[in-house]
Amino acid sequence: MKTLAFLTLALVPALVHADEPKAIRVPFQMLSSQHMTVMATVNGKGPFRFVFDTGAPFTLINNKVGKDAGIFPPNFKPSIFTLLTNQVQFTIDTIDIGGLKLDKVDCMAFDHPTVNAIAKYEDTELYGIIGFNVFGRYRTTIDYKTKTMEFVPSGFQPPNMIEKMSKMMSGGETMMTRVLAPGGLLGVRLSKEAGDKQAGVTVADVFAGSPAEKAGLKAGDRLLTLDDRWTDSIADCFEAAAYVKLGTPAQLEIERAGKKMTLRAVFVQGQ
Repeated sequence: MKTLAFLTLALVPALVHADEPKAIRVPFQMLSSQHMTVMATVNGKGPFRFVFDTGAPFTLINNKVGKDAGIFPPNFKPSIFTLLTNQVQFTIDTIDIGGLKLDKVDCMAFDHPTVNAIAKYEDTELYGIIGFNVFGRYRTTIDYKTKTMEFVPSGFQPPNMIEKMSKMMSGGETMMTRVLAPGGLLGVRLSKEAGDKQAGVTVADVFAGSPAEKAGLKAGDRLLTLDDRWTDSIADCFEAAAYVKLGTPAQLEIERAGKKMTLRAVFVQGQ
């Protein structure tokens, strides 16, 4: 099963006991790309089709849902390709996913290029991603034969991953970016310090045995472009990486000791 975002999470089937809360069953559809989708209403508006992504740490809506569902404040102008800033962090008052009803769900509003690409390929409308901060509250079982999901409340409250990721970037941009493509690993930590106006981002660490190390990337290198897309910020890196295909060499333009070089790295499946 393919995932779109940054983590790979395990769904653990639940043993049913007589005193457990009643399970909620939600139908899903499987796209030809092997992504699961569910229908959901947001603040009573919709329904909208979302990708149900077991690898996404948080829920994401596109700018259309943010506007139509009244999530954006008055006179708000959505940003198309901005990640991990206060401008795109919001709270959904109510969301109903096929009978699974939740209140106060943190989300990001962002027109994710990978979601848009899948929608175009599948010739359908996709409005975002249902992530861990939704399904992490439940013991979740997926039945591929009947195309239904079963949710049993677990009492667990997932942490606010949007807040955690934003804190990593406070005082400058720095993030553990071992995953830079949907479901894929490069194996680096990138950094962009506050006030840094130079092109590119700094490669802070290269993980042993990673695709980055095999490609010859070294700590201290300056990553200028990824597959011909500019990487002048951490957000740029996520945007550029969204277009990288697993198993296909990606071109990394770097600067090392004042000299520009081109390396090629093959992103691998996340574990």
